[in-house]
Amino acid sequence: MLRLAVATSAVCVCVQMLPALAQDSPSRAVRLIVPSSPGGTSDILARLLAPKLAEALGQQVVVDNRAGASTVIGVALVAKAPPDGYTIGITPAALATNPSMFKKLPFDTLKDIAPVSRLVEGPSTMVIHPSVPAKNVKELIAIAKVQPGSLVVASSGLGTVPHLAHELFRITARVDMPQVLFRGTGQGMISVISGELAVFYASPIAVLPLLKAGRLRALGVSTVKRSAALPEVPTIAETLPGYEATQWFGMIAPAGTPRAIVERLSAEFARALRSTDLKPRLVADGLDVVASTPDEFARDLKRDIEKWALVVKTVGIKPED
Repeated sequence: MLRLAVATSAVCVCVQMLPALAQDSPSRAVRLIVPSSPGGTSDILARLLAPKLAEALGQQVVVDNRAGASTVIGVALVAKAPPDGYTIGITPAALATNPSMFKKLPFDTLKDIAPVSRLVEGPSTMVIHPSVPAKNVKELIAIAKVQPGSLVVASSGLGTVPHLAHELFRITARVDMPQVLFRGTGQGMISVISGELAVFYASPIAVLPLLKAGRLRALGVSTVKRSAALPEVPTIAETLPGYEATQWFGMIAPAGTPRAIVERLSAEFARALRSTDLKPRLVADGLDVVASTPDEFARDLKRDIEKWALVVKTVGIKPED
């Protein structure tokens, strides 16, 4: 009985120490994987957050870009890394769309990944070429119903939030507005600026200079509330109640990472995102700070996976091999 009591006491002490250990500085550099090329929003966020996390942890945070396969390559590296807190990753909302866009992923999104925090979120802005005689979403829908197939949409790529945002728009508005899929935002935007195609979805920061120059016209944003970067532009939901297609960016770790470590990382990212120097910059770029808890992010991720799976099934998109 004495041995059992001692052993039980030791286990209790170890369990109680976990949060304390998580407060200690790591003993080596932390690897922050970005599953996209340098210059994108995920990369910019990572490079803004890395110095603040390094200061908090007392160790270097190394940003490691691993682009490819719609973020699958980079996310797989995180999912398969040792769950010790030394490998984390930042991911866009493709984390929620990819389970429906690929027949098989090299990881199970809900089982192999530990959500740390939904960092920021923002809208896709529905913009049109000025030659399209629509001043708002209602008028665009009216044109599409009178002239089915005449308004062609440029998409930034298969399975991206802008791509699926329009598929959700087509379902909700019940309109025939086909998409042309490009490989990236740049090509799609050029096709609309030139007047070759009619509609495009992009982040507020990407289209703001073009809106000011009169080269594009904004009709709506895809989030449930208006964007601080484009306060005069209504939400699409103001015309189509219930419509929402939010682009978000979140921090993840390998499944099995000790809860205390995950919670500390989440808290440090929240502190950084709400700092007086970083938050105003993000808001100016059309991104709202979320800084969710791990449990909130896990709940939202599951919800988004189910939502986009239904959209993909409804419109008949074939998953890639």
